[in-house]
Amino acid sequence: MSGRGVERILDMIEWFAAAPDGASLSEIAATLAIPKSSALQMLQSLADRGYIRRQENGEYCLVRLPGDIAKDGRSHGALIALVSSHLTQAVDETGESGFIAVLEDRSIRYLNKVLPTREILYDRDIGPKRPAHKVASGIVLLAAQSDAEIAAYSAAEALSDEEVSSLSRAVAMARADGFYVNSMGVVEGAAGAAAPIIGADGRAVAALNISGPQARFVANSDRISEVVRRTAVAISEELSRRGRRLSKGGKT
Repeated sequence: MSGRGVERILDMIEWFAAAPDGASLSEIAATLAIPKSSALQMLQSLADRGYIRRQENGEYCLVRLPGDIAKDGRSHGALIALVSSHLTQAVDETGESGFIAVLEDRSIRYLNKVLPTREILYDRDIGPKRPAHKVASGIVLLAAQSDAEIAAYSAAEALSDEEVSSLSRAVAMARADGFYVNSMGVVEGAAGAAAPIIGADGRAVAALNISGPQARFVANSDRISEVVRRTAVAISEELSRRGRRLSKGGKT
């Protein structure tokens, strides 16, 4: 795409941000002073990326701005970028390793990690997925779901009666506290705490996790858990502000 093409795309996005009610192809082309064919091509590209939507009346409206988190989970890059500074600060405050995770097909997938600058630390390969009920991030994301959804998860995972009871207790704790501490992680000798990151629509979109060597983590679990909870709340509030801005057409 030429430099002028990029400028037109940006002009279109900025125009949509100030016009939340939507507009027809003819109105968009006339307002931006571009041929209908070019406008249609740009609209199709933006729609494919989930930034705008074509409504039943044929008009186009804004769905999200670049950097906002898409509901279909395709914009993990935007989520990683938004969370990055918060995650780094939480790692600096706790001196332990930080992770961002999402729930995919009943498994936890880690999107990113930040390690502390100390010789003895906890690290994990973020490539492999983990069963949601076995890790703190999974517990808080399951806790954000309905009881029926959790029951369906338990059935799909063929959990034993003992595992179902254990998951129920963990979910109850996560819902009551706003975070969950796993003092005996999947990895022997590790422990961690996680809290849900809530999107603008009220759904849990990810989890923030801080993990470390078990003995050191347990000795500082109250302080670490508060950092985890507070950081997840700060990220959730930022997502909420973005949502309010979008609903007002990008105006502050």
